[in-house]
Amino acid sequence: MRVLVTGATGNVGRNVVHGLAEQGHEVHALSRRPEQHTFPEFPRPVRTHAGDLERPDTLAAALEGVEALFLFPVPDTAERVVDLAVDSGVRRIVLLSSGAVTSGHDTDFHLPIEHTVEASGLEWTHVRPGEFAMNKLALWGPMIRAERAVYDPAPDFGWFPVHERDIADVAVLALTEEGHTGRAHTLNGPEFLTHRRQVELIAEALGEDIRFQPVTPEQARERYLAQGGFAAANADFLLGFEDYGGAESESESDPGGQESPAPAEFGPMPTAAEVIGRPARTFGRWARDHAPEFRT
Repeated sequence: MRVLVTGATGNVGRNVVHGLAEQGHEVHALSRRPEQHTFPEFPRPVRTHAGDLERPDTLAAALEGVEALFLFPVPDTAERVVDLAVDSGVRRIVLLSSGAVTSGHDTDFHLPIEHTVEASGLEWTHVRPGEFAMNKLALWGPMIRAERAVYDPAPDFGWFPVHERDIADVAVLALTEEGHTGRAHTLNGPEFLTHRRQVELIAEALGEDIRFQPVTPEQARERYLAQGGFAAANADFLLGFEDYGGAESESESDPGGQESPAPAEFGPMPTAAEVIGRPARTFGRWARDHAPEFRT
């Protein structure tokens, strides 16, 4: 099967590429700067394409002959990209969506893309991950590397962080096997973990002490903005100053300083296990997988 993976050098996309290539599929990988990323040697080499989902006119060559498409979410151009996929003969689209659609928090970002994909007439599956474990590398990695410390306003706030490889494994199955059409797979990690416990698991993976320093949401925001990148771009949402849609938060009980509800209040949380037939990867496993990135 010829599969095009968009966002192919991202945290999920590159694992989708690996999973498909390891199974012997003909993988085409789309990236804005493919020259900056080299995929490992597979029995069937991965073919890379330069293209940008924000510029749909750059996608024609990459879509040629493609049977299945892994779609990274770009709201402004999703409708045009899906139209191009239909015109190119793609028969199946697997969308990287968000667990916030399942919870009802996302109504104006991923949800409209889901509707566009569903209206295409193609076979479709939505993959809806919750909190990415990788966010903690982006947020805490610079602090841990520099000071072996994490400055966070919510030691007792937590959720079920999901390993990006579990997300990719579900996407690979949906792209290549029958039985997923018309389904939305919501994915969480297998354990409810507070921020403090997540830091402890990272410390265990490193074999080093990491100091957890509680700070106010305002102090954390200052650090995130100075840090730049993902932390700066998402500081206001992550710290409760903005809601999911980007509006100023009306709630005073934001993640900064509040304690999460007890895990039992959520009931069973869906994980990759229900789709892939094996236990979902734990956060401790994720921390061991990424220990080198926390060191240097």
